[in-house]
Amino acid sequence: MSSNRVASAAPKPGFPLPLLALALAAFAIGTTEFVIVGLLPAVARDLSVSLPQAGLLVTGYALGVALGAPPLAALTARLRPCTALAGLMGLFIAGNLLCAVAGDYVSLLLGRIVASLTHGAFFGLGATVAATLVPPERRSAAIALMFSGLTLANVLGVPAGAWIGQWAGWRATFWAVSGLGVLALAALLVLMPAAMPAPAAAGAGPGWSILRRPRLIGALALTALGFGGIFATLTYLAPLLQSAAGFSAAAVNGVLLVFGAGLTLGNILGGWAGDRWPRQSMFVILAALAVVEVALSLVLAMPAAVVACIFLWGGAAFATAPGLQARVLDEAHDAPTLASTLNIGAFNLGNALAAWVGAEALDIGLPLGLLPLLSAGLALAALAVLWSLRGRQGAAPSRACRAASAR
Repeated sequence: MSSNRVASAAPKPGFPLPLLALALAAFAIGTTEFVIVGLLPAVARDLSVSLPQAGLLVTGYALGVALGAPPLAALTARLRPCTALAGLMGLFIAGNLLCAVAGDYVSLLLGRIVASLTHGAFFGLGATVAATLVPPERRSAAIALMFSGLTLANVLGVPAGAWIGQWAGWRATFWAVSGLGVLALAALLVLMPAAMPAPAAAGAGPGWSILRRPRLIGALALTALGFGGIFATLTYLAPLLQSAAGFSAAAVNGVLLVFGAGLTLGNILGGWAGDRWPRQSMFVILAALAVVEVALSLVLAMPAAVVACIFLWGGAAFATAPGLQARVLDEAHDAPTLASTLNIGAFNLGNALAAWVGAEALDIGLPLGLLPLLSAGLALAALAVLWSLRGRQGAAPSRACRAASAR
């Protein structure tokens, strides 16, 4: 990073270019997180592992995010954002390069874990940086713009990555994602203000003592179950669509695009509903999620109905995100940075556990077509947790907090 480049950390009017660098990095990170879903059958065949064992590549990534986010957030909190974000993106590139050259299952799993360490700390720090780049009244829009990269990853990056893997091999997908990481790193080095001061340490304020709050623990459990439960099915979506529903590998890419469109709409509607009915909307969304998952299991013989369910499933799943984020911030409003980091960990711990549960279910002989019922059961468990948390909540969360709901 050039030391003679003049940069100011003060918010300026207009559209700050560093937000584009953050959005590009978010796109790359989001793509590598979910692209494995479309590559799973090919990876299992190429590396001669079972489908449940290949599914643990999702579990490994999610556990890396959950366990790596707090310590990396604490370490990077003392660095200037331009340095911290560049370092995290370098780690991301290294992990994806390991995946691209992996000759066996263990090497691929190691690469996934290395890449995952970037995820939580980058989004936690990135949201803070995005908010400081603009005047206070535009912070919500700035954070939303950064997270738009994550949304676009699911709409464009994941289907494109699956298509690349289909035609050039799954390793080519990781080479492509590594290239995205290099572009994002270059953008961060060129565009990020060098003079921006280090943020406050993640443990500032009440620190880790917030974990003594039962309602916060309940809110984190709600995040893990309410969103993470979809991964009991999502991890195995490609083989489910091919084996149980009869879709071709090429058609699966189109279905992933439909899923991405659904989650984009769901995230918007979830934020809108959460602003107006913060308590009631979460009950409705989780109930809808369970219903759609049951319906998906029942209509696997009808391709048009499957596509419709996949769209609704993506919408219902990602509609939970704004309310889940807001609830955690309500319960730890005096430590928002640490709370956000913990919530990222909860999202991914739920992903890991649900993917593991799905793998165990397949190992004992559960048919692929019944995995959506397993996800529906986890959504109902989330409803039970939500019912236990009913009653008084903290102050209404800010719109900026809701805008940062996409992990």
